[in-house]
Amino acid sequence: MSAPSKTQRTAPAVTDPLERLVRFLDKAEALLTRLEPLLPEALPAPDWKAAAFRWRRKNGRGFLQAVAKPHPIRLKDLQDIDDQKQRIVANTRQFLAGRPSNNVLLTGTRGCGKSSLVKALLNEYAKKGLRLIEVDKSDLIDLPDIVDLLANRPEKFIVFSDDLSFESGEDGYKALKSVLDGSVTHLPDNVVIYATSNRRHLMPEYHAENLETTRVGDEIHPGEAVEEKISLSERFGLWISFYPFSQDDYLNIAAYWLVHFGCDASDRSAWERDSLNWALQRGSRSGRVAWQFARDYAGTLQGKGRR
Repeated sequence: MSAPSKTQRTAPAVTDPLERLVRFLDKAEALLTRLEPLLPEALPAPDWKAAAFRWRRKNGRGFLQAVAKPHPIRLKDLQDIDDQKQRIVANTRQFLAGRPSNNVLLTGTRGCGKSSLVKALLNEYAKKGLRLIEVDKSDLIDLPDIVDLLANRPEKFIVFSDDLSFESGEDGYKALKSVLDGSVTHLPDNVVIYATSNRRHLMPEYHAENLETTRVGDEIHPGEAVEEKISLSERFGLWISFYPFSQDDYLNIAAYWLVHFGCDASDRSAWERDSLNWALQRGSRSGRVAWQFARDYAGTLQGKGRR
């Protein structure tokens, strides 16, 4: 019989158990090396020493990202919204003290301090254990996961979503509605939800929907579409409304920020007309517009070597 050709020869069997184990581990390591680029990166653990966070998503998974420099706005910087300030501060103090408190919906005209008021709460009460987590509307679907992550922490968390506005059927709308008051899981005592919106009921309202309203005797019954839109905002226990500023309020706020930026605002005749023209160009007399005017005016004066 002829000897087997080279192509027919096989490697000798390995009988030593230790050598077989070494070869197996080498193959496993080579396979893992090839698979490693395909595996998702490990998500960073939350830095619980931080005071403010953003909820971020990566490779389809969410995580808390610490904010290195939170907005420095203070409660005393917010002028001519004393009633709104008093109401949300009282609710937040109750929350920090472990007493019953409400989720809060801040609604009204743009630029009048809704989101700034929430950020100012963090600067006022961070040393007392308050933390702020900003969640974009598109990520509200992750609210149940966020709540579970926070439930056993010793800190007190405001989950904050700014400038909310939904269309019918959005997943974020359903998730927010469920977490507020509709899920079998109870919102933990160390978490409240604060949200801002330019719309009282967080969703657009159409004239045709009012045609669904029926009248039974002296009672008026809204149609199902209207009821659905109202049902979300009603899940917030505290509503705080903001209104357009009067001209005097606007000028007072502008004066405050001019002083903040190092200007002498005592002579109103020097800057009042410029301030009103600035507001007219923007179609709004709001705290944000007053702040923007003061920055521009102060920067211009400093460029001329004046204050």
